[in-house]
Amino acid sequence: MTRSDVAVPTDLPTTIGGLRASGWASRPVKEEIRANAVARIAAGEPLFAGVLGYEDTVMPQLENALLAGHDVIFLGERGQAKTRMIRSLTGLLDEWMPIVAGSEINDDPYAPVSKHARDLVAELGDDAPIEWVHREDRYGEKLATPDTSIADLIGEVDPIKVAEGRYLSDELTLHYGLVPRTNRGIFAINELPDLAERIQVGMLNVLEERDVQIRGHRIRLPLDVMLVASANPDDYTNRGRIITPLKDRFGSQIRTHYPLEVDLEYQIMLQEARPTSVAGIEVIVPEYLGSVVAEFSHLARSSSHVNQRSGVSVRLSVANYEALAANALRRGLRAGENPVVARIDDLDALAASSIGKIEIESMDDGREGVIFDNLIRAAVHQVFVNRHDGSTSSAIVEAFESGLVAHTGADRSSAELAQLIDDVPALAPAIERFTDGSRDPAMIAAAIEFVLEGLHLTRRLNKDDAGQSATYRSRG
Repeated sequence: MTRSDVAVPTDLPTTIGGLRASGWASRPVKEEIRANAVARIAAGEPLFAGVLGYEDTVMPQLENALLAGHDVIFLGERGQAKTRMIRSLTGLLDEWMPIVAGSEINDDPYAPVSKHARDLVAELGDDAPIEWVHREDRYGEKLATPDTSIADLIGEVDPIKVAEGRYLSDELTLHYGLVPRTNRGIFAINELPDLAERIQVGMLNVLEERDVQIRGHRIRLPLDVMLVASANPDDYTNRGRIITPLKDRFGSQIRTHYPLEVDLEYQIMLQEARPTSVAGIEVIVPEYLGSVVAEFSHLARSSSHVNQRSGVSVRLSVANYEALAANALRRGLRAGENPVVARIDDLDALAASSIGKIEIESMDDGREGVIFDNLIRAAVHQVFVNRHDGSTSSAIVEAFESGLVAHTGADRSSAELAQLIDDVPALAPAIERFTDGSRDPAMIAAAIEFVLEGLHLTRRLNKDDAGQSATYRSRG
């Protein structure tokens, strides 16, 4: 039997004797991970799929840690893929591992630890039955909270077994906790500094001294566990809530980071965001608007108005991208458009998905909306300056100086906005690089709004806001 949903191959041995005959050899979990990591590195394959931006920073350190057989602690702010990397470590385990049948703590058939397994092997020898555990079931995880107990992690006396007539001194009365149940696997603790110090002592005892006392009952638990943890570096270094002996157990301390470049954040955003198209309606988020979302996060990470100690997660970018697409979809549904293309108007929807994910400095209380608007404008300005061909600006500005006024906004259909090309022919070459040659009115409308907003932010045009509508005119 297995605890995962993956079917056990039928050609695997079912007894200890059959296991010996197959040539299977037992090895410590860190040796197993190291061997599989060596194979991947030698083949030029990444350790994990879907983790971007760490190729030259975090991954070399992690590879070193795995090759050295170290326990690892990841230090980093929220949203830096710490948990994803930890959970992905299971991919470096062998797909199947044999255990003594009925074992609660993944007993090695060649070296059983629990009383149940020891008694079964002593009685049946090579005829003792075995089961196979999938690598997905060799991973345990606990979010450290102040109410976490020794019973959760190590175990507790089971009152039902005592009521059945067993003595407290009987090892079979124990109900094992998460760590023993992850024997011969990987155990992870998220936010380790939040674990009470007395619980950290208990963890150290079972992992280092290989024994534990539960309600006065002392048992030996020679567990084989790779310990991985995550922590916020501010907690780890300033609050100092990881006890020194446990801190010393980690052979490698690896610092994670946010994406170093806007383009990389954009790639991660596309990878993680939910599909934008729904029920046959195609929703397109132009690359330049996606870059605005990524740029917004980068600007927030350097803003003096945002609390940098709490971090600005990549989840902010993902949520904002999804909110942008959702607002475009809602607008398109009301206008009866398909496909729907996100426009500058839709950036207002990012307020709801942003303000709850960034912490404004206390001195700026009540100014969240103003700070958000400033960051959005700065992001649009930066992306526009990076992509716009400035040589086309003068002709557009001259058209407005002759008395032209352009009305845009969420209440304007794409067809109406696209007609501005007829009124301002100078817009055509300016929007060309933002439409990729598309003649779709929705793509043209989105590009026109972006160019007009960019010219306003670079102080070439004036803009009057009125609810969902905006009017662009000459600065003269």
